[in-house]
Amino acid sequence: MEYKIRSTTILGVRRKGQVALGGDGQVTFGDMAFKQKAVKVRKFKTEKGIILGGFAGAAADALSLFEKFELKLDEYEGELKRAVVELAKEWRMDKVLRNLEALLALIDNTNSFIVSGDGNVIEPDGSVIAIGSGGGFAQSAAIALLDTTSFSAKKVVEKSLKIAADLCIYTNDSITVLENK
Repeated sequence: MEYKIRSTTILGVRRKGQVALGGDGQVTFGDMAFKQKAVKVRKFKTEKGIILGGFAGAAADALSLFEKFELKLDEYEGELKRAVVELAKEWRMDKVLRNLEALLALIDNTNSFIVSGDGNVIEPDGSVIAIGSGGGFAQSAAIALLDTTSFSAKKVVEKSLKIAADLCIYTNDSITVLENK
């Protein structure tokens, strides 16, 4: 299954013990923007700390996957890596789940993962994670800001998402940013 997610921008950044993950608020259907202030990021609190998650793709599908992920987190006692791998296995093998069209970005103090329905679990190099149609723009901006400023993780996410909103027609500047606090 090939994912052509043409909506949203989700960006996560780790910097000096801080973790921030944000997303834009635009909901599109085809070439129409239906909603401007959707929240596509979520905080998961575990005994081991806070995990931040964001989604690109079909909102109902992604919310179902967030619920499944939360169950996996509980089952594996807050172990992000194990929960992600088990979610991907179930997503790929389940007849209903494998038809869901979404990507998840998950990040904590030490790990970042992109999870897709075809069973892919990608652990990006570095301290930046991005998905969605504006992900490449936001990731490039974040890397540049991390290299040239002393901005906090949250500020890097905010500024990078605003840059992506200026460039990507499926991304707007109604931004929600969560932190690991």
